[in-house]
Amino acid sequence: MTALIPTAPGCPSGLSPVTARDTKTGYTGFVRDVGDEHAIDLVVRGAKCGGCLSKIEKSVSALPGVTQARLNLSSGQMRVRWTGPLAADRIAQTISDLGYGVAAQAADTGAADKAREERSLLISMGVAGFAAANIMLLSVSVWAGTGEMGEATRQTLHALSGVIALPVLLFSGRHFFRSAWAALRNGHANMDVPISLALSLAFGVSVFETLRGGEHAYFDAVVMLCFFLLIGRFLDARLRRQAHAAANALAAMQTSAVTRLTDKGEAVSVAARDVAAGDRILLAPGERAMVDMRIFDGVSDVDESLVTGESLPRTFSPGMTLHAGAINVSAPLRGEALKVVEESLLSQIGEMLEAGEQRRSAYRRIADRAVSIYVPFVHTTAALACLGWLLLGASLPDALMIAAATLIITCPCALALAAPVAQVVAAGRLFRKGVYLRSGDAFERLAEIDHIVFDKTGTLTLGTPKLEGMVLRGQSLALDSPEAKAMLADAASLARVSHHPLSRALVATAGPGAAREGVREIAGCGLEASVDGQTWRLGSANWIGTDKALAAASGPSLWFARGDAPAVQFRFVDNVQPGAAEALNTLRAQGIDLEIVSGDQNGAVASLAGTLGIADWTGEASPQAKVARLETLRGQNHRVLMVGDGLNDAGALSLAHASLAPGAAIDISQSASDAVYSGGLDAIPVILRVARKTRAIMRQNFALAAAYNVIAVPIAVTGHVTPLVAAIAMSLSSIIVTLNAMRLQIEE
Repeated sequence: MTALIPTAPGCPSGLSPVTARDTKTGYTGFVRDVGDEHAIDLVVRGAKCGGCLSKIEKSVSALPGVTQARLNLSSGQMRVRWTGPLAADRIAQTISDLGYGVAAQAADTGAADKAREERSLLISMGVAGFAAANIMLLSVSVWAGTGEMGEATRQTLHALSGVIALPVLLFSGRHFFRSAWAALRNGHANMDVPISLALSLAFGVSVFETLRGGEHAYFDAVVMLCFFLLIGRFLDARLRRQAHAAANALAAMQTSAVTRLTDKGEAVSVAARDVAAGDRILLAPGERAMVDMRIFDGVSDVDESLVTGESLPRTFSPGMTLHAGAINVSAPLRGEALKVVEESLLSQIGEMLEAGEQRRSAYRRIADRAVSIYVPFVHTTAALACLGWLLLGASLPDALMIAAATLIITCPCALALAAPVAQVVAAGRLFRKGVYLRSGDAFERLAEIDHIVFDKTGTLTLGTPKLEGMVLRGQSLALDSPEAKAMLADAASLARVSHHPLSRALVATAGPGAAREGVREIAGCGLEASVDGQTWRLGSANWIGTDKALAAASGPSLWFARGDAPAVQFRFVDNVQPGAAEALNTLRAQGIDLEIVSGDQNGAVASLAGTLGIADWTGEASPQAKVARLETLRGQNHRVLMVGDGLNDAGALSLAHASLAPGAAIDISQSASDAVYSGGLDAIPVILRVARKTRAIMRQNFALAAAYNVIAVPIAVTGHVTPLVAAIAMSLSSIIVTLNAMRLQIEE
């Protein structure tokens, strides 16, 4: 018998019926070996909340030999690793026995299924909304004719309402009925069980009252309840599909082609997933590394900005290790694959993203906490009301009618709207300020922030070097002087053939011009050309032959020498974001601690931290180091906001309590964050201020919904509810929470 593990309160499991085809197709062909372990990727359908996630992971982890069982709630993807003779079919059957659909990842349609589910919910919601409007027209006629309308006319109008409501209940309500039946069939309950009970009971009593010519029928309430609940279900499905965009983007990056060298030295294009440790790889200029590799031939500049956050390319030579995600800039490199793609740095970042989505899925929202109290209270009250009236001598139909009235008048419309309406209004306000919200519960987590960790390049700084000055013979040159302009023009004629960030910055300052012919780019050194019998060089200080002490004392620089003439130094700076200092001071005034954790060089990070007055900083931090720092802060009970823009920030963005990404961030980082902001850092204090106000409004709305129930429940259980009273009460409760949420539009 299946173990009874209760579902988290307030969580609709949305379980899909499990067919024999799901569990008997055989999963052995999808098992792969990773080191000494076996692994399989499954797709689980129907898991909607932290309770579902915990139940599935615990059940699979309890199987003999299982070392890892991790379910991504947003995508439904589950990765299982184990040792020993455990059969993959048994793992799938364990998940199936819990009442969830399961398939091998390669056999699942993934995004197409999510799109179909979203479209189905949207159609069901539209049908329910259209029917609710028509039934309300008939109901208004009944209410308006109270005392004057004949019994036959009233019965006819009720019958017409029932004829409209029945197909709507069967079509639009199927999402709740299927989920409730799947849960009950497997020995546990979820939120859809009481919803289905309320819908069925209200419809059944209404049919009974119509047949016997009674005054009260609740077909309008049945369809309206279905409509409001489908709104929430549709929004939840859309957010889940959007939340998986980061994992999709990273997965697409890992499926790119790799050039593998055969034993005969022939270059063959293969999928990244087909590369094995020890394979020889050719990395051409402009190509991104898909696996971690050790270089054995070639020297080239490599852009590691997406991986480490380092703002300038680094020279790679034989013996050095190059991580997946880095881009080769200048010359071909040959290397040996150190790991399969699933064990590369890109894959580790992907696992961080999944772990972050899992943690956020387990976050108990205000609405979940409210529902966990509301549901047992209301349904216990309805049951006691029915029992009490039976003991007082009422007939069974009358007692059931009072129980149904209690469920209907306490319809969770106000409760269902309390959080979403506040979030929608607040999201609209932020959107007008250039902030795009990506996560439904982001406001609640943003409101709890007490510590912010910033990335450096592209977040606190503009991320693009700019020519700051020129130095010749130890003396600064004015950039607008004739001598400086002439040297800048000559240097730019070489720089125009290079893609190095400093060369691009030099060209941007010099403006349009011709590129000199015969320029050679020497990896790790710079550019060289022969001009009128002289050798011109633009590159590193060591290559030019400049004094090493002077070179070490300077920041990002290029050196330019024309033959034997003294070399000129071009100094660059990555400017701070406009308004950064003011924004950070505002955050400090709000009692928030600030910190920088960057993959850039220690010197650059220390200089920026001193400029902005930030005492805590860490440089040369890997993606794992950033995550480790967040975990340390979390262990100190801090609620950390991560702000970053690169691939190396994606794991930290996902695992932080809340996260933000600038509009110029890469797609993966934007998808991993809770919100994307445009403009400068001054948007961050506004976001946090609006989040705190939104949380306050949501709490007020739940208090108003609770107060409404305190008033409505006694009226219902004493038998004084009429359709008119129920409709007015439900409408007023919804209007009140909506008007309260509209206060978020008022600027502070």
